[in-house]
Amino acid sequence: MISVEDLIALVRTYNPRTDEALLRAAYDYGRRMHDGQYRHSGEPYFSHPVAVAAILTEQRLDDATIVTALLHDTIEDTRASYRAVADTFGAEIADLVDGVTKLTNLQLSSTETQQAENFRKLFMAMSKDLRVILVKLADRLHNMRTIKAMRHEKQVKKARETMDIFAPLAGRMGMQWMREELEDLAFRVLNPEARASIIRRFITLQKETGDVIERITKDMKHELEKAGIEAYVFGRAKKPYSIWRKMEEKEMGFSRLSDIYGFRVITQSENECYAVLGAIHQRWRAVPGRFKDYISQPKSNGYRSIHTTVSGRDGKRVEVQIRTQAMHDVAETGVAAHWSYRDGVRAENPFAVDPAKWISQLTEQFDAEEDHDEFLEAVKLEMYADKVFCFTPKGDVVKLPRGATPIDFAYAIHTRIGHACVGAKVDGMRVPLWTRLKNGQSVEVITADGQTPQATWLDIATTGKARAAIRRALRELDRDRYIKLGRELARSAFEHVGRKATDKALEAAARTLRLNNGSEVLARLGSAELTARQVLNAVYPDLVHEEGEEVNRDRAVIGLSPDQRFERARCCQPLPGERIVGITFRGRGVVVHAIDCESLSAYDDQSDRWLDLHWHAGPHPAVYDVTLDVTIGNDAGVLGRICTLIGERQANISDLTFVDRKPDFYRLLIDVELRDAEHLHGVISALDADSDVAAVERLRDPARHRGGGQQTEP
Repeated sequence: MISVEDLIALVRTYNPRTDEALLRAAYDYGRRMHDGQYRHSGEPYFSHPVAVAAILTEQRLDDATIVTALLHDTIEDTRASYRAVADTFGAEIADLVDGVTKLTNLQLSSTETQQAENFRKLFMAMSKDLRVILVKLADRLHNMRTIKAMRHEKQVKKARETMDIFAPLAGRMGMQWMREELEDLAFRVLNPEARASIIRRFITLQKETGDVIERITKDMKHELEKAGIEAYVFGRAKKPYSIWRKMEEKEMGFSRLSDIYGFRVITQSENECYAVLGAIHQRWRAVPGRFKDYISQPKSNGYRSIHTTVSGRDGKRVEVQIRTQAMHDVAETGVAAHWSYRDGVRAENPFAVDPAKWISQLTEQFDAEEDHDEFLEAVKLEMYADKVFCFTPKGDVVKLPRGATPIDFAYAIHTRIGHACVGAKVDGMRVPLWTRLKNGQSVEVITADGQTPQATWLDIATTGKARAAIRRALRELDRDRYIKLGRELARSAFEHVGRKATDKALEAAARTLRLNNGSEVLARLGSAELTARQVLNAVYPDLVHEEGEEVNRDRAVIGLSPDQRFERARCCQPLPGERIVGITFRGRGVVVHAIDCESLSAYDDQSDRWLDLHWHAGPHPAVYDVTLDVTIGNDAGVLGRICTLIGERQANISDLTFVDRKPDFYRLLIDVELRDAEHLHGVISALDADSDVAAVERLRDPARHRGGGQQTEP
């Protein structure tokens, strides 16, 4: 474990004016709080916070961040409290420690909805003080460096979370070295055979060709000396994961992969960067399409550099990055450069990005997303995508993620331009809207009055901003269609209980549901934001009781202990009258599956979690939803008649989704609330007898068919 003296010495190398007393106090406090605690490896637990602090000294961070690293687990894992830390070290450090604690408690690799909400919390924490995420990234880096002490299952979980979330986040913040190391450490766990294979091939290549890096470095230095340019040159082989990713993307073997070496040239001035570029291109042939000028067009995280790829010795491709020392400092530490110190004072790096500005740019478009899944989609698209730079006809630069289309370009300029887009010209040539844009292209958006967003644009757009704007516009455009569908659903549901869905009844429902008017009720019913049962109960809350004495839904399953609650599995949607079994879940109760559900195979080796269950005898209420897959003729009045048929069978439609529209047929998924298996049979028989119904069947695993992925649990 690093001693307090060694830690202070590391800080003093870049900040001679460091508050040594503060560092000593934090070191002693952390060691005292963690006394008696040990890591999986058997080391004293406090060795971990000290190692995290040492990692942060490599980025020359301020005293508050170093102290936060030393204390980052105290509030979560020891008897220390926020108030105790604030009283001893001040509110700033207490807030930082509390922020890291909250990030640690976020389950970023949990289910989609939880993950989206936790990403929101992650960005909120980052927006308050970005140093919180710097400490968390260093914490994750040290945990990955020492991951071998964990159980294999936990190693895999941590490695996957690192690959999916923390490595891309480090890259998005400009900390490329950390991204590469995190990816490689995760790669070591997730695919050790592939990593070992690449390392073996590297060793073989070195035996066959000698030290290529040393030879090319000497050649570059020689060319720069001839041109009278003073610069520092160094090269390296790319990380195994970086090489593996290239092999996967380009679908080629290691022997055919050429650009596995990277070189950096550090100059004294910006002008010399371009002089170096000229000298290198004079000596070696540039590879077309591999030149990027991030000096004239910096990345949003402050990264500046010139990238080029040339054919070196023996036709080997090598990547060259050219930048000044100040640019290099930002390239190494990214947004963290804002807090870095040099010679005891805050470093005034002209290329360091203001963290507040950076995080506001990153989160601006996410604030408009109300839907969890849409927010998560927007976060992932923006965090994990490389950028392309395109120009408007006036020469303004528009930054977009790689793979963006003219639709994304149009919405990046203004939502109004996006809505009115009918075509685009790229470099003066008319192109389809699904064309993928490339760096440096000039894009002209063609608009027309009266144009409205098309549903197909959602398949074309890639940015979160464009997709969110298109969805909002489509919701408005679909309002009339939703109202019409909602009226049919309401009529069927009300007739089911001998009532009529009059305007007066719908206005009453609107007041109960706190909506503007009856039209809003119908629109939400048609778009599946409300169920017909919710609307019905808003007007006639005593509906169920009028239908007679029925089995209480909470006591519908026999075989449970008094304190156990149950949920129906969404994958098989079991009904009363069908054979069922239960699978126990800690903290969640029992999930009830049909006896023939395919998902049960996942629990074959966990017999202690199985329960023998059966349904309570007697009439059940029509509250058990089942999804029907129905194909109907595309003709006037057919959908209304189908809804009427279902209503006449005393069943309620709770949701309706069109999954395929053809000129002559529609295929739709209808969620119907039923009493039992016999009730289901009656509904299917009635639909099957209709001449305009081409096919009807019960659908298993409806979430997968709606695009939600396979569901084995509720």
